[in-house]
Amino acid sequence: MAELADRIATCRLCADRFAATATAHQPRPVLWHGTTARLLIAGQAPGLRVHGSGKPFTDPSGQRLRAWLGLTADQFYDRSRVAILPMAFCFPGYDARGADLPPPLICAATWRAAVLAQHNQVQLVLAVGAAAIRWHLGDRRAVTDAVAGWPAALERGICPLPHPSWRNTGWIKRNPWFEAELLPVLRARIQTLMETPHDPA
Repeated sequence: MAELADRIATCRLCADRFAATATAHQPRPVLWHGTTARLLIAGQAPGLRVHGSGKPFTDPSGQRLRAWLGLTADQFYDRSRVAILPMAFCFPGYDARGADLPPPLICAATWRAAVLAQHNQVQLVLAVGAAAIRWHLGDRRAVTDAVAGWPAALERGICPLPHPSWRNTGWIKRNPWFEAELLPVLRARIQTLMETPHDPA
C-alpha cells in the first residue's frame, strides 16, 4: 500500500483540468488509508479546506459526518480502524459560479480498484453522496431513493448516505426517517466495528 500511496501522491492526471477551473489550483491527492480498517468511508472528493489541510473532512461537513456516525475525532482518524477514500483524491475546484465541480471520473477509473484491493478487512462501506453510491451500490436512482433503500444495502455491507454538507439541512428536515431510523442502526453497527480487535497488517 505504501508504494501505491506514493504513486497516488504524485498523480498529475488532472493537472490541466484543475488549472482551467476558477480556482486554478494544483493537484493535491488526499487519502487516509489503513489496510486493517473495518470501516471504509467513501466520500465524493476533498473540498477547498481539505485541499489546504491535506487531511480529510477537516471542515463543517466532517463535523456533521462524525456526529452522524457517533465517532470522536480520534476514532474517526484512527487509520487502523477507519479508511477514508473518496471517489476522487483531489479537490476538483469550483466553476465560474462558485459551485463544487464533480469528482473527475478518471481518478476512480485509474486508482480505486487497486486501492480497495489493499483494504480487504473492510466490513462496512459508507457510500457518501451520489458518486460513491453509484460506484459501490451500482444504484443510479436519486440520492433520496438510494438512501431510503438502506436496509437492503446494509445487508450487503454498504450504507448509502447523503453528503453531510450543511446545504443538505433542508433534505434532513424533509426526511426525518434518516435521523430517526437509519442513524441509530448505523451507529450501533459502527460501534461494534470499532470495538472489534483488528487484525495486524
